[in-house]
Amino acid sequence: MPVLPKRKLMTAEELYWLPYDEKRQELVKGELREMPPASGRHGIYSGTLHVYLGYYVLTHKLGRVFSAETGFTIAREPDTVRAPDIVFISQKRLPALLPDGYFELVPDLVVEVVSPNDTARKVREKVNDWLDAGVRLVWVVDYLPKTDDYRILFPTAVSRTDRRGYT
Repeated sequence: MPVLPKRKLMTAEELYWLPYDEKRQELVKGELREMPPASGRHGIYSGTLHVYLGYYVLTHKLGRVFSAETGFTIAREPDTVRAPDIVFISQKRLPALLPDGYFELVPDLVVEVVSPNDTARKVREKVNDWLDAGVRLVWVVDYLPKTDDYRILFPTAVSRTDRRGYT
């Protein structure tokens, strides 16, 4: 039986230096994943939450809120770089100088807005990646199609030892 050659895994640095081709990409355990552009509903919900959370954080001088497409290297060898919809980093954990590349620190809060093409498995994988990296709080936001409203599915902290329904 022939042995297939081992595929080379990509690093966070290689991802960062890829030519920009207008595709949304994340690196998961060394493998590049492309994502379609966000839907209008996804955009309005993540935008609205970003404004509310950003205003609260800014007025209370709690830290910084980052928008979608900000990359965070959350695992090495193999590398994982995730880009959540919204991120909060507290003032006391915020680096004095923002990196030119991806952040190498774990956010305090990650918000993932579910897209119509997201599967439960993909959402669960993202939540688990963030929790394994040490994020203190993950919100998963889903929309309610009959009311055209949204809900935060997991508004409480879920520790790595208490993931009811996530594993």
